[in-house]
Amino acid sequence: MPTGFGRLWTAQTVSSLGDGVTHAALPLIAFTLTRDPQALAVVTAAGTLPWLLFGVLGGALVDRWDRRRTMWVADAVRAVLLAIPAVAAGLDALSIPLLAAVAFLLGLGGLFFDTAATACLPDLLSRDPVRLERANSRLRGAQTAMSGFAGPPAGSALLAFGRAVPLVADAVSFAVSALLVRTLPAVPRPVPEARESLLEQARAGASHVLRDRLLLGLALRPAVGNIAFLAVETVLVVFAHERLGIGTYGFGLLLTAEAAGGLLGAAIASRLGRRLGTGTALTCTAAVEGLAILGLASASDPYVAGSALAVCGAAMGATMVLGPSLRQAIVPGHLMGRVASTSRMLAMCAAPVGAFAGGWLATAYGIRTPLYAAAALLLTMTAVTASMTNNHRVEAALRAAAPAGKTPRDGAPAAV
Repeated sequence: MPTGFGRLWTAQTVSSLGDGVTHAALPLIAFTLTRDPQALAVVTAAGTLPWLLFGVLGGALVDRWDRRRTMWVADAVRAVLLAIPAVAAGLDALSIPLLAAVAFLLGLGGLFFDTAATACLPDLLSRDPVRLERANSRLRGAQTAMSGFAGPPAGSALLAFGRAVPLVADAVSFAVSALLVRTLPAVPRPVPEARESLLEQARAGASHVLRDRLLLGLALRPAVGNIAFLAVETVLVVFAHERLGIGTYGFGLLLTAEAAGGLLGAAIASRLGRRLGTGTALTCTAAVEGLAILGLASASDPYVAGSALAVCGAAMGATMVLGPSLRQAIVPGHLMGRVASTSRMLAMCAAPVGAFAGGWLATAYGIRTPLYAAAALLLTMTAVTASMTNNHRVEAALRAAAPAGKTPRDGAPAAV
């Protein structure tokens, strides 16, 4: 792997650790200010709003800008932003509106950084499919380990030293990430297009996803998956307490089992893709997700439930390596930002639907109903998208995107 990838991996690992710290600390900080569930929900939801409001437009801007500069500027700005609530905490001037505003702006910075990083990676790795799978596996594994395992406990622990401490820690992580990204080798700037308005360019990116059956299938999987998984997540704590008979500590272990599965899935994703073909591997992981949620729905034992969540996490981890890697390998460079942001926006818009549906189904029909509905939805989605992302269609897209005289999987190093 090129040296530049190591720096990018280190930057995102450090930043993911800071994200995990804030992910745990921010709701707890808000909880020290109010017990109103609606006010707490505002702080949580504020971070997702930028994707819903500006997702496609943000992708169009990334396709106009220098991607390396976009990444380090976004991280630098987020480091400065976190200093505001940290100072306010020191002055005892924190408020829910301030936290919500900071969460929104952090989410906006994340939109630009994540989209630019997704668009930059294919240029950094010469659009080689094998390298992209390996790179995304390492990035996903580090993100899961830092934001899922190390970050949240660290955020809770740091909060004991003062409300400003976890915010300062995350600010430092963004500053370190910005410095590392700033040293990345230069990558080609996006090819200028005909002079079109930002809205026209955003529409062109969205249309590229909707017209291409392979890209549409890749976008539908996380979108439909988010409906299912948020329906499960909404009622999981109640299900764990009432049906599995476990408390707070046991619930934490359930989530840890899912995260551990995610690490395993990210690690074996490339091997699955080589053995089964990327298209077949994506179909298999989607089917495993549905079957695992079905097993969770029927579980009455916490060990069975934990095993089901671990299997589901492994399938999700593999999917989240294979899908983005394939997209990065086949999408033209000048459209990468818009295609990535359109796919992410569809997934983000689907999440509230799943949360609402899960709560309604549990209230109307019982606590297990959202889990059975989620399993049925995932298995239906698998059947619908199987032909859209099959091996034949994937290989045809890779051949079309490969440079002249080079097969789709040429150029990978013998060992990494």
